[in-house]
Amino acid sequence: MAMNIRVTQRLARALMIIAAASAVEPVNAGGPDLATARVAAADANARFVPLGIGKSVVVDLPRDAKDVLVANPQIANAVIRSTRRAYLIGVAVGQTNVFFFDAEGRQIAGFDIAVTRDLNGLRAALKRILPGADIKVEGLGDGVILSGNVANATEGQQAYDLAARLAGDGAKVVNSLTIHGREQVMLKVTVAEVERDVIKQLGVNLNGSLGYGATVLNFNSTTPFSASGTALSNTSFNPSWMGGNLGASVQAMERAGVLRTLAEPNLTAISGESASFLAGGEFPVPGGFTCDPTTRNCQLTVEFKKFGVGLNFTPVVLSEGRISLKVMTEVSELSNDNELTLQQAISATQTTSLTIPSVRVRRAETTLEIPSGGALAMAGMIEQETKQQLNGIPGLMELPVLGSLFKSRDYINNQTELMVIVTPYIVHAVAQKDLSRPDDGFADASDPATILLGRLNHLYGVSGHADPEPRDYHGRYGFILD
Repeated sequence: MAMNIRVTQRLARALMIIAAASAVEPVNAGGPDLATARVAAADANARFVPLGIGKSVVVDLPRDAKDVLVANPQIANAVIRSTRRAYLIGVAVGQTNVFFFDAEGRQIAGFDIAVTRDLNGLRAALKRILPGADIKVEGLGDGVILSGNVANATEGQQAYDLAARLAGDGAKVVNSLTIHGREQVMLKVTVAEVERDVIKQLGVNLNGSLGYGATVLNFNSTTPFSASGTALSNTSFNPSWMGGNLGASVQAMERAGVLRTLAEPNLTAISGESASFLAGGEFPVPGGFTCDPTTRNCQLTVEFKKFGVGLNFTPVVLSEGRISLKVMTEVSELSNDNELTLQQAISATQTTSLTIPSVRVRRAETTLEIPSGGALAMAGMIEQETKQQLNGIPGLMELPVLGSLFKSRDYINNQTELMVIVTPYIVHAVAQKDLSRPDDGFADASDPATILLGRLNHLYGVSGHADPEPRDYHGRYGFILD
């Protein structure tokens, strides 16, 4: 009896172990359940739908929908009207997706929704204001993207201003507009300047002595001519009636000069770009010393300053035939009036000097709006300078008639007038055959024609006409003696 109970307990324990082992499933990473897992819905097959805030889209489904999934209801919402029609409504700026499933859990449709600002008002405004422009407006988050083609820079700026007003901040607007056929502007400038100067000098130099007994009066006066800085001439006149002990020399000079400056530069630039022109030169100016710390050798650096007739302008074509022009013209020349002289000691007994001239500048700068072919004259830039100085011996120079012998007069009168005429034109490129050069038709003359007839070149050819027939000298040539 005891043996049967003991066998029964062993059999029960064995059955419990077998039951526990059968309850634990084997671990298999590649089991049949995991291998059959798949993605039921994803953005790969979703359709992109842009929505504005407060705008909706009506969606018709191909079969009955049982379930709908909205990833973020705070961005967009889906309202089921019937089993095959749904409304997608934009709520706030952002991105989300919506999926529709049938009764068996299969995906019917998927939509990738981007909710942006309502841009239909901007599109309508651009279409109304710029009917000829091809502008595409797209939203990206809370920003706006402008793309397409416009006729000129003015239309592009107007489209950008409207988009910036809608976005509230210009930094949120991406301007990818392309200016179609940017205009080119040729600027014809005439710079005319006339300068007149008159200098008169008259002075008396006295030297000698006058005395009576032990009282002696010595004369030694030199005319400084401080207005012009120096005497224009050493021409003098020594009267003989002064006697041997008293001599006088009269310095007299009068000069009148006229200077005319004329420049007519022509420049062409794309609308919105700058162009510059300079007809003149550069002069050296010492800039400083550069020293080598190891050898302690220093070298003088030289900088170059520009002078002459300069022009700088920036055109912007506003519309057909209207040009906004920013122009700056300058006329400069070297002058010795305010020159600077630098001296440096080479040794204990020798020095070297360096003279730096000054620059006289006349500059005009303005911004204006002018039609193509219209001319603007910047005139009235008149400068007049008058200097007059009297130098002499105090007291004696105040005498009514004889005072002229004890004083000198230096008189300077400078007058300058500058006029600038600016004429812009909207131009287009032409073929090279339609252009002419200054050396077109130029040919050196032959030796007999140069020696006997004094010709330096043949006749110039005329554009658009056949070359003239060569004209050779026929007949006897040389010296004929009767």
